[in-house]
Amino acid sequence: MAFLGDCVIVFVSQMLFFAGGWLFFNRELFKHYEIRHISVQLIFSSTFALSITMFELIIFEIIDVLESSSRYFHWRLGLTLLLFMVTAVIPIYICHSVIHSISFCKATFLLKVFHHLSLSLFVVSDRWVRILTTFCWFVFLYGLWRIGEPFPLLSASHGIFTIEQGVSRISVIGVTVMAILSGFGAVNYPYTSMTYFIKPVSRNDIICLERRLALTVDMLTGKKRRIAISVYNHNKLHPTKPRIWEMLTSAVQRNTSNGEDINQLKQEVYGLEELLRSVFLELSSLKNMEERQRWSQTLKGKYFNVLGHFFSVYCVYKIFMCCINIIFDRVGRKDPVTRGLEIAIHWCGFDIDFAFWNQHISFLLVGCIVVTSIRGLLLTLTKFFYRISSSKSSNIIVLILGQIMGMYFCSSVLLMRMNMPAEYRVIITEVLGNSIQFNFYHRWFDVIFLVSALTTIIVLYLSRKPFRVDDSDLH
Repeated sequence: MAFLGDCVIVFVSQMLFFAGGWLFFNRELFKHYEIRHISVQLIFSSTFALSITMFELIIFEIIDVLESSSRYFHWRLGLTLLLFMVTAVIPIYICHSVIHSISFCKATFLLKVFHHLSLSLFVVSDRWVRILTTFCWFVFLYGLWRIGEPFPLLSASHGIFTIEQGVSRISVIGVTVMAILSGFGAVNYPYTSMTYFIKPVSRNDIICLERRLALTVDMLTGKKRRIAISVYNHNKLHPTKPRIWEMLTSAVQRNTSNGEDINQLKQEVYGLEELLRSVFLELSSLKNMEERQRWSQTLKGKYFNVLGHFFSVYCVYKIFMCCINIIFDRVGRKDPVTRGLEIAIHWCGFDIDFAFWNQHISFLLVGCIVVTSIRGLLLTLTKFFYRISSSKSSNIIVLILGQIMGMYFCSSVLLMRMNMPAEYRVIITEVLGNSIQFNFYHRWFDVIFLVSALTTIIVLYLSRKPFRVDDSDLH
């Protein structure tokens, strides 16, 4: 009966997580699109529910909610289902959608060219779509297996279709994505929230640049008008209607009635177009900076400014520790909570209950990590989706994001193990397997995090270089 009750608790929580993924899909990702495939929604919401269940089981392990045997069973079941989603269901559906979309697009294009033919002549049959989908899926599995060769992952002697093999290979991609996002966020968040990085912008600067933009547009319009008049006068003098290429060639080679060379005018137009683009980008940058100035004066802006100082210190500390870990090839053996409590008891002399505070602080720490990880990933997925998606490719993009999400959360469980006390790591180690090289993933995370953070610093530094347009460029 206890096992049945534990199954009910996990099932109900998964239904709630599934509903949350369904609402996020409809209200955030697809709120601007009318085309919605029910299968894509089911896959995305199921992956979201299975991913959050991994974090739920970690919290259950700390606060000891379910029976130990029940937690182990749901760990194995949840990981198996999540691996099945990211290695079979989602890749197969992505391959099928891409192949079907490509075949339909080619058929539509050929139908426009040969409009007297039937569309069915060009559409790839369902049988061939299934064959190509299966072939692409096997290529994906082969690439996923081969990814383990450059890294110290498990060999075939440990089995092929096992949780250990799946997690060890999926986590290479997931940890890489986590490290890239973490390195970018650790640098970009202080940069966008601290008032120190806001360049002072006056209203006069913006007005001056707007005048330059208007003047450039007027000059560009005037030169294009003169080119159009010259071509019109040439065509009026030569009513024989020559070929397009001959007409353009003769028009370019002739001079205008005012003695101006069209070639020279076209070169000036090209220069003005480049100048217009540069002035527009600079004006947009100044207006964004002015908006950040106003936002920094609000209560919310001041709050984020304080957080930005805190995270800037954290960013410097994290980069320094990554360098130390890489140089000395070391991985922390104790979680931050245990280390902090030992310092408080043995060095500072505090008389506290180690077991009580270790459990509660670990619960709060893991809870914060879970919330920030979920929130950060969902915000990133939303921004990424809006930048690259369209009404035709949105379903494929959502499937790709679901694949990334599954890999991300699977890797998060592996890395979160280091932030838990030793007594809570046991079940994760048992589920994932003792053969997994946990230290390798932490070192790999440090390397990618360092590269991502330093690259972000360089890019942000170069982007802060001011661009100035001289008045002489407009004459």
